[in-house]
Amino acid sequence: MYKQIIRPILFCFDPEAVHHFTFSLVRFVNKIPGISSLIKSLYTVNDKRLEREVFGLKFKNPVGLAAGFDKDAKLYKELSNFGFGFIEIGTLTPKAQEGNAKKRLFRLREDSAIVNRMGFNNGGVDEAVKRLNVNNGVLIGGNIGKNKITPNEEAVKDYEICFDALYDYVDYFVVNVSSPNTPNLRALQDKEPLTQLLQTLQDKNKTKQKEKPILLKIAPDLTNDQLLDIIDIVKETKIAGVIATNTTISRDGLQSVNRIEMGGLSGKPLTKRSTEVIRFLSEKSNKAFPIIGVGGIHTAEDAIEKLEAGASLVQLYTGFIYEGPALVKAINKKILEKA
Repeated sequence: MYKQIIRPILFCFDPEAVHHFTFSLVRFVNKIPGISSLIKSLYTVNDKRLEREVFGLKFKNPVGLAAGFDKDAKLYKELSNFGFGFIEIGTLTPKAQEGNAKKRLFRLREDSAIVNRMGFNNGGVDEAVKRLNVNNGVLIGGNIGKNKITPNEEAVKDYEICFDALYDYVDYFVVNVSSPNTPNLRALQDKEPLTQLLQTLQDKNKTKQKEKPILLKIAPDLTNDQLLDIIDIVKETKIAGVIATNTTISRDGLQSVNRIEMGGLSGKPLTKRSTEVIRFLSEKSNKAFPIIGVGGIHTAEDAIEKLEAGASLVQLYTGFIYEGPALVKAINKKILEKA
């Protein structure tokens, strides 16, 4: 029904406007008595064999919603009804920011992809915290970044501010230095500044009553030498793991006219590369740390490939938009078939 009826209608309109419309619709529908339970019954697969314990956290299933969909923690409870095992909010920054000028979100239908140059648009970390509860009933990841106006030399402070603000309200953290839509942000992936950033957050983590997992989200555009550096950095700073991968700046093999748009590409064209990065990190590190696999998951088989390549968990974003919420259930059912 989604792909035959709902998606064709939604795809007639501007993608960012559709995003806000569907948020309002999902929120409204879930307020109708009984609808929340109905959605859960349609899309949730409850089975102990799906449970995963990763970096000290217990996930009811290994399929999560990637950051960028619920940037401001406005809909995480309702979205969890679609069967996700965890929801990642953000990317959040210390101060609210508009992001880049519109139009900044583009569908590449022929490629089953999206290009975005949103630029960390969000209402600021303090506003998001107001919508989070200490006991959410949903396992939440907090994806954090820096404000556009913050120079790289002062970026660590922005990450510290977000870490402190979210600490009581999220189950794990994700350090985002890999978005291509904030000027010079990816320079923070270089070994020296990245080690300093992660070590600073780890030192702060140790001062808390209980340490929370810190993960690093990396770009798919890193070279093998850079990926080996990532392995060394994870080992040195002892962070909990890696999310592989963010969007790509590559446009190889695309058909859509919107391939000329600047920004990060997500969707099917990323499937192979993100899996390659997962496999490389897993094999070269001798499975030394958990990996969350994300990028180009449009079928249950895509998810299984990432799990078999070395991912402990997977996340959806563009695949969720193109394939609909039934994809979450399909992945979990396929995992059970192979259990």
